[in-house]
Amino acid sequence: MIKISGLTKRFHNPDLITAVDQISFECKPGEIFGLLGPNGAGKTTALRIISTLMQPDEGEAIVGGHDVRTAPEDVRRSIGFLSANTGLYGRLTAAEMIRYFAEIQEVEHPKQRTDELIEQFGIGDFAHVRCDRLSTGMKQKVSIARAIVHDPSVLIFDEPTLGLDVLVSETLLQFIESCRDAGRCVLFSTHIMREAERLCDRIGIIHRGRILAIGSLEELRSQTSEHYLEQIFIHLIRGEE
Repeated sequence: MIKISGLTKRFHNPDLITAVDQISFECKPGEIFGLLGPNGAGKTTALRIISTLMQPDEGEAIVGGHDVRTAPEDVRRSIGFLSANTGLYGRLTAAEMIRYFAEIQEVEHPKQRTDELIEQFGIGDFAHVRCDRLSTGMKQKVSIARAIVHDPSVLIFDEPTLGLDVLVSETLLQFIESCRDAGRCVLFSTHIMREAERLCDRIGIIHRGRILAIGSLEELRSQTSEHYLEQIFIHLIRGEE
C-alpha cells in the first residue's frame, strides 16, 4: 500500500514555493486512488516523491512497506511508474527494451516475461522495430510493459493517456482496472474527469499543494452538492481561491 503523512516539498525558484504542503492520504491494495488537481497543484511533485525521484522536506511516504527516505531501492523494486513522458531508448527495439528492464529488475526468466508482455499488450507486430520509429500509442504500450515487467505490487500512473487515441487509451484503462482486480495498489493522476469517474474508488483533490477533499465519488457529491466530478472539482478549486 501507499501511506502518505504530512508530506511537504519546497523549492527556491528564486522565492520559496511550497509545492506540496502537508498532504496525507492512503492507497490500499485492490484500490485505485485518484490524485486530481489543476496544473501546478503539486500532483507531479507528490508522485515523484512517492516514486523516489525527489526527497521530501518533511513528512513520511511509505510505499510497499518501505520508506522513500531510508529504503529507496526497496521502494523502486515495489513500484511501476508510468507517465505520458516515460522515456524509451530509441536504438533498442520494443522487445529489447522490455527485456533490458526485465534484466535490470532481476526478473527470473527475462525472455519468457518479455514474450508474455508482448502478447498481453499486442506488441508482436512491432516487437522488432526500433523504439524511435514507433507511434505514440506503440511507445506507450512498450512503456506499460517496461513499467510492470517485474510484477510490482504498487503502480503509479501520471496522466498515462495523454496524447493517445481512443483505442490505445481504452487498452490502458482496461489494464488499470485489471490491476485493481489483481489486488494491486494503484495511484492514478489525470486531467480527464471521465477517466477518474470510471476508475477511481476514492479521489483526492489537490490545489496549491494542499489536499482539499478526499472521498469516494458519492462522498464528494454529498460534500459539494454537485453530481459530476468536473463540477465537484471546479466547486472545490473555486471555493479555495
